[in-house]
Amino acid sequence: MIDRQHLRIVRAIATEGTMTEAAKSLFLTQSALSHAMKKLEAHFDVQLWKKEGRKLTLTQAGQSVLGLAHRVLPQFEHTEAQLRRFADGKQGILRIGMECYPCFEWLLKVVAPFLKAFPDVDVDVRRAFSFGGLQALHGFDIDILLTPDPLSLETITYTPVFEYEQVLVMNKHHPLVKKSFVMPKDLGNETLITYPVELSRLDVFTHFLTPANCTVKQHKTIETTEIILQMVAAGRGVTALPKWLIDESKERDSLEYRSLGKLGVSKTLYLGHRKAQDVLGFVDDFIALSQSYKP
Repeated sequence: MIDRQHLRIVRAIATEGTMTEAAKSLFLTQSALSHAMKKLEAHFDVQLWKKEGRKLTLTQAGQSVLGLAHRVLPQFEHTEAQLRRFADGKQGILRIGMECYPCFEWLLKVVAPFLKAFPDVDVDVRRAFSFGGLQALHGFDIDILLTPDPLSLETITYTPVFEYEQVLVMNKHHPLVKKSFVMPKDLGNETLITYPVELSRLDVFTHFLTPANCTVKQHKTIETTEIILQMVAAGRGVTALPKWLIDESKERDSLEYRSLGKLGVSKTLYLGHRKAQDVLGFVDDFIALSQSYKP
């Protein structure tokens, strides 16, 4: 039957690509690794991988086991980490994933009082998502997901925290400052600076430019909010960010903003969390606390 070690081996093979490296990563000998998997293959009479030179490639059956490993192993690892923390006299760790780059500044305001209220709980924040946030939450890689674009999943629920307006931000001397609001065609000759995420997750495209069949002259991406705002303040381009973030920015005196369209673009920040009982004992408390800190 499939056991946890089989899952760890298949995951290591998929990650490392060779028997030698997989065995090293698991602190096993190659013979022990090979023996364990041969028994599993013999039990089900199916091949889990095949050799292509020195590289190992998972078969369709192996990919099926890998999918199980990705779903189950993070839950094992998370629970074991919690147990070790309990043994050390600590309550646990709250892992927060972010699909809202500019919301980090707001999150800091919530984390500080949370840490004070829960001295035995640590907080881990993952800002740059190289994986799907919803899948990470469902797979127990994180405990809470900050997102302005909730996706439906039966095991996940979303709690609204606050509403905000997404605005076009520019240097205070920019020609568009003369307008009471901007239209999609107004950006045709502009350099737009955004975070490095897919266009499908950028509101300025999905809710403003794309529906009007418009685009910009140039699109640049920058990782950090601070550098984006400094670039815009220096007249190197425009950007689209939450209005509250600009009002609190150190660059505020050099910036102006205008609504995207006559009606503007309104968004809501949500905290996604698993519907199951709060086994950690502090997820619900963090969510309740977060609703007290609105920009």
